Amino acid sequence: MVGWILLGVVALLILITVIRAALFRPKAESIDAPPPEQCDAAGAAQRLSAAIQIPTISYPEAEKVDWAQFRRFHAFLEESYPLIHSRLTRELVAEASLLYHWEGSDPSLHPVALLSHQDVVPVSGGTQADWTHPPFSGFNDGEYIWGRGAMDMKNHLICVMEAVETLLSEGFQPVRSVYLCFGHNEEVVGSEGAGAAAIREVLRSRGVQLESVIDEGGAMLPVHLKGILEGTLAGIGISEKGYADFEISIQRKGGHSSQPPKHSGLGELAEVIRDLERHQFKAKILPFLRDLLDTAGRQMTFAPRLVLCNHKLLRPLLTAALKNIPASACLMRTTTAVTMASGSPAANVLPQNAAVVVNFRMMPGVTAADVERHIHKVVRNKDIHVQMLKKKEPSPFSPTDSRAFTTIANLSRSMAPGVMIAPYLVMGGTDACFYEPICQHVYRFSPFLAPLELIECTHATNERIPVATLGDAVAFFKRYIRAQATE
Repeated sequence: MVGWILLGVVALLILITVIRAALFRPKAESIDAPPPEQCDAAGAAQRLSAAIQIPTISYPEAEKVDWAQFRRFHAFLEESYPLIHSRLTRELVAEASLLYHWEGSDPSLHPVALLSHQDVVPVSGGTQADWTHPPFSGFNDGEYIWGRGAMDMKNHLICVMEAVETLLSEGFQPVRSVYLCFGHNEEVVGSEGAGAAAIREVLRSRGVQLESVIDEGGAMLPVHLKGILEGTLAGIGISEKGYADFEISIQRKGGHSSQPPKHSGLGELAEVIRDLERHQFKAKILPFLRDLLDTAGRQMTFAPRLVLCNHKLLRPLLTAALKNIPASACLMRTTTAVTMASGSPAANVLPQNAAVVVNFRMMPGVTAADVERHIHKVVRNKDIHVQMLKKKEPSPFSPTDSRAFTTIANLSRSMAPGVMIAPYLVMGGTDACFYEPICQHVYRFSPFLAPLELIECTHATNERIPVATLGDAVAFFKRYIRAQATE
């Protein structure tokens, strides 16, 4: 009798689960298609091509920067966007950063800010010949515009400028003031002289509290998982991970390699590396990831829906599975990556000072000090020297119920049928983090629909952007500014 009861309970649970999976479908979203926007897509492509041809490369060492190229870029912007430069104020901040102010009609309202950065990373030595078209050619073959900055992020900067210039030509007058903030050294991670930080201080000194910030970070990504999921995912960055480099070193006597000890300094460091890699930070499914799983799960085929509709019940199993996949593990925990090692200067000399550099990307809520404590806790060899080389603390989470987030989500839904909207944790660093002291609504999103293989070309060989995405991006920024600056 008891067996029949248990069998009935199991059958009932299976039935309930199947029904839940069948009902676990996309939430109804009623988004009216916005009217067409006036956009000079061909002109935007031409000006992006010209922008790429100016190699505004940033370096950690200021003396290596060719500041003349930044001055060329400023002159190019002034020539290309005459209405902006006649009706907005422009200030030069911290050597080469730019701050534009479009004054609104109601000074009592908090302004909005649109961010971009002017700088690009260098092209790795010896790889120039690997490019299909030279990295600073801005070559337009009709399908793509090629070159350094095409995806990161002169595309974003140019489309913002196109949107503002067009709005000015149409007679639009913002109610809220609009700031355009273009840093010059975003690519230098953790820079003490960050142009974005200098712009923030200028604004803070004037008592400016921003209503919202939009910068790079999230993206429109086509998703093609055969038999599982087909669609477009709009990941809106609501936070970004922190960054910390630690050097861990061991000092030893050294000497001739013909009489080595059981473990050289490097041998001892191998054990340090094993300790760090075996003792990862705890993985958690935070609310933003639950939202992402919920959003994507509703679009999936029946079998994965069966799992994801019960993600709360199956959280331990999901956590165990996801933390073993690098692409999902980085969304769940602070990551540990041993990236550099050094020993002795010669093959026949035992190292007196052996060192490794470990890069940590911290989850929100984990500080650089927490990472240092973690190192000392999990490494069994206590005779190590730990030095923090560089850090940038993680960002707080911005809310997903704000007017700015809702605007980005609605505009994204209007760009393609069946767009999935999900909050996202940005893995890399952006200039947006510098504005957090003067803004609670900081979002990271670029409205460029591009496949993963193009996004992976960022900072790599053959960086390029589809020409067809530019008109939609200009329209997005026009609509965003109207929505954010009229209330």
